[in-house]
Amino acid sequence: MSTNATATFRVTGWDEKPYDEIEGGPKLTRATVTKVFSGDIEGDATVEYLMIHRGDGSADFVGVERIVGRVGDRSGSFVFKHEGSFVDGVAKTTCTVVPGSGAGDLEGLRGQGRFESGHAEEYSFAFEYTFE
Repeated sequence: MSTNATATFRVTGWDEKPYDEIEGGPKLTRATVTKVFSGDIEGDATVEYLMIHRGDGSADFVGVERIVGRVGDRSGSFVFKHEGSFVDGVAKTTCTVVPGSGAGDLEGLRGQGRFESGHAEEYSFAFEYTFE
C-alpha cells in the first residue's frame, strides 16, 4: 500500500551555465540547484539539471537529485530522477525514486513525485511512495 505525502520546497541556489551553443539552434545548459524541503519530506537537496532552451523561451530538462533528510518518520537519503518541461512560464516535472538509491531508514524506498508551477518562492510537491 502506498503513502501519499505532501511537501513544499524552496530553491536556495541556482547556478546555470551554457555548455554548448550554436547559432540558430537551442542552447544547452547545466544547472546546479540547491533546495530545502519541508512537510512530509524534510531535508536538504542538490540537483544537477541538463537543459535545452529553445528560442521561444520553452525548455526541456532531465536531472538527478539527492535528498538527505526525512520522509514520513524515516531518515536517510535517496535519489530522484527528474524529467520535465518549461512552457509558457510553467515548469512541469515528474520525479521518480531511483531504485536502490535509498540509504539509512530510507533503504527500499520507491515512488514518484510531481510538481507544476511558475516561478515562486515556495513550490508544492506531491509524492506517492512505498518501501520494498
